[in-house]
Amino acid sequence: MTNYTWSYSSIDLFKQCPYKYYRLRVVKDIVEPPTDAIMYGKDLHKAAEDYVRDGTPIPNKYDFIKPTLDRLLAIEGEKLCEYKMGLRYDLSACGFFDKDVWWRGVADLVIVKDDKAYVLDYKTGKTAKYATKDQLEILSLAVFKHFPQVKRVKAGLLFVVSKDFVKANYDEDYQSSGWSKWVERTKELEGAIKNNVWIKKPNFTCRKFCKIIDCEHNGRAH
Repeated sequence: MTNYTWSYSSIDLFKQCPYKYYRLRVVKDIVEPPTDAIMYGKDLHKAAEDYVRDGTPIPNKYDFIKPTLDRLLAIEGEKLCEYKMGLRYDLSACGFFDKDVWWRGVADLVIVKDDKAYVLDYKTGKTAKYATKDQLEILSLAVFKHFPQVKRVKAGLLFVVSKDFVKANYDEDYQSSGWSKWVERTKELEGAIKNNVWIKKPNFTCRKFCKIIDCEHNGRAH
């Protein structure tokens, strides 16, 4: 079954609540407007991209990220900003917009030097306390597919506001076991799509954050 695409964020949403995924990503009758935090992160990411790729001066309000970006610029290797990657159902590399794309992912920065690569993702959260390495894992697994010469990936979540740094390292031998977890997760999504069954899964977002107010678990419209 390949008539769908997924990403780290979409599979994470499905895991949180299949019904929320259905409303936001399938029927799309609910739209979540961007929050101030999301817009701030988007603008900061753009400033970082322009500085690393083109040397464009960083706006004063984001100038605090310059020392971190300068350290990244000092790393030897080809630097690829906002690098879009796609994979087919058989896990072979393809373009982000190809018709047979199955998985999509965007790395904030990829640095490739011979058989080594760095994968960095910028985070604007106030703490890394609840950070997960899952995003680093899936992006690193994709890098192995897109750059077959790479044997080792050093990955990191850069919390540019709180100055935290979550690290993860992956060797090429990790691919088999690493992919097994993600493929298993997509099987659950495939089953929901095939059977058109979308379970409502109460979670911490229901009352304060979820926009699906007609769900009985939301509570804000009752």
